[in-house]
Amino acid sequence: MAAKAKGKESRKEEGQEQDTVAREIMTWKFLSLPQISALSEQNIEGVQKKLEEFLNFRQIKTSLKEAVLLDYYVSGFWWAKEMDFTHLQLSGFMAILNFLLENLSTKHIMLEDNIKELGRAMAGIGESHSEKGGGLDFFSVDQAKAIISYLKISLFQHYKLYEYLFHNPREELVIGDENVVELVKPMDTLFPAPLEEGISYDMYSSFIALPPESEVETEEINQECHPEGLQPETESLDIDPMAGFTIEDVKSVLGQITNEIIGSLQTEINEKLQMEEEAYTVRIDKLKNT
Repeated sequence: MAAKAKGKESRKEEGQEQDTVAREIMTWKFLSLPQISALSEQNIEGVQKKLEEFLNFRQIKTSLKEAVLLDYYVSGFWWAKEMDFTHLQLSGFMAILNFLLENLSTKHIMLEDNIKELGRAMAGIGESHSEKGGGLDFFSVDQAKAIISYLKISLFQHYKLYEYLFHNPREELVIGDENVVELVKPMDTLFPAPLEEGISYDMYSSFIALPPESEVETEEINQECHPEGLQPETESLDIDPMAGFTIEDVKSVLGQITNEIIGSLQTEINEKLQMEEEAYTVRIDKLKNT
């Protein structure tokens, strides 16, 4: 009877220990096992979309905080997946990521204190029936070391940036630019609008006031002015402009033009030479006086 009683007590103790471990694991749960299973079946793009849905991120393209958090969790999950973690280990690792980030964002815990919290949570890994266990004894010692190394190069290395993200408010600047565009007016009139340096508006208005049939009226007026149907002479005669001039005449005209051009150039050159001569004379006189 005593042996049976001891056996029952040992079974109760084992059951109580299992319940305690189960409760500890439940307190660490961040994503459920069905969600972890769904993420494990996705590629990196699918993991990102699923996490957006699970974490209820609706402003990923406009919110810097949501974009950073999504990158934090996606990178962590993909690293753990490549480490061949089981679904339970993946759930525990994602809970660790969330636990440390909540300490930073909500509790304002400094880096040193957050590292201590991680140490308490991972205490007892590799030890059987440890009273100091943090509920993460489903990890091996090597896996715990790999997790610490990953956190060192991810969250802990950029701890100041995450603190700035959560604790320093930023002004949301909406940058815009207004441009005034002048549209082309429809072709309702026969003539375009006058330019500022063009004709006066009164003259322009007089043309605009003419109806579209003005061309027909103009033709009628021309017919009245020319009853016999005669049109103004627009003949273009091919006449040689040099006709009636001899070679001597051309030579004399060219000679006069050449002499006038050369004479003006010679006069200008002589004036410049005289000015330079006077300038040099002044300089020589100064040198003699010194």
